[in-house]
Amino acid sequence: MLKFLPAHTIFAHRGASAYAPENTMAAFKLAIRQGIFWIELDVKLSADNVVMVIHDQRVDRTTSGNGLVNNFTYSELKKLDAGSHFDIAFRNEPIPSLEEVFIEIRKSTLFNIELSNYKSPNDILPVKVADLISTYRMNERVLISSFNPIALIRFHCILPEIPIGLLALPGIKGMWARSWIGNFLTYQSLHLEIKDISKDIISRNHNLDRKIFVYTVNNEDDMKRLFEMGVDGIFTDDPLLAR
Repeated sequence: MLKFLPAHTIFAHRGASAYAPENTMAAFKLAIRQGIFWIELDVKLSADNVVMVIHDQRVDRTTSGNGLVNNFTYSELKKLDAGSHFDIAFRNEPIPSLEEVFIEIRKSTLFNIELSNYKSPNDILPVKVADLISTYRMNERVLISSFNPIALIRFHCILPEIPIGLLALPGIKGMWARSWIGNFLTYQSLHLEIKDISKDIISRNHNLDRKIFVYTVNNEDDMKRLFEMGVDGIFTDDPLLAR
C-alpha cells in the first residue's frame, strides 16, 4: 500500500489536533473535512481489554479524570470528558474506541495506528487491533507503527500483509532504530523526529525501499524544507496549513 502513496503525504497527527481535542472523533472528522486522507491515532487497552484511542498512559492531561488508562474499564473511560481541556465548545467529547472510529469513518480515510502500550508491552493490544482490522476489513487501509519493536513483531505475525512503521525516539535513545540494528526488524517506513532527519538517512532508507515520515511538523518553513529534502510524509497537528 505504501508504494502507491502520493508524494508529500500529510498525516493528521491525532486528527486535526490544532483545531479540536486530540484523538477524538471531532478531531478526526475535522481532518477529513479539511481534505486529509491519513489520520494518525494512538491506541491502548482499557482494564477490560477494549482498544481505546488515547495517547498518554494516564488520562489526566486530556480528560476530566486521573489515573492510568488501563485501570479504567471501557464504560468508565466513556464517562470522562475528553474535550473541555481543549475548549469548552468540545465539552463532554468522549474518548473513542478503535471500533467506534472504524464504524464511523473507516470508509472516509486511511489510518496510521500507533500501538502505544509502552507501559504494558506484553499485553494483547497487537492481537486486539489485528482482530478489529480483520473484522472491519481494513487490511488495505491501515499502517501500524510503534516505538515498541516487540509489539510490531507480534502484530506482523498475525497480519503480515499490513505495512509496519518503526518509530524512532529522538536523539541518542533512537539511534538503534536509525542505524543498521533496526534492519533486524522488517518494516516499510521509518518515522523520525524532525531534528534527526538528514539527507543520508532519507537516501539510505529509500535505497531499502522504505518510506521516511517525520513527526511532528507544525511550522510552515519546516514543512517546505522537509519535502524539498525528499521525505515522503509528515505528521502534523495542523493539516490545513500543510495542505
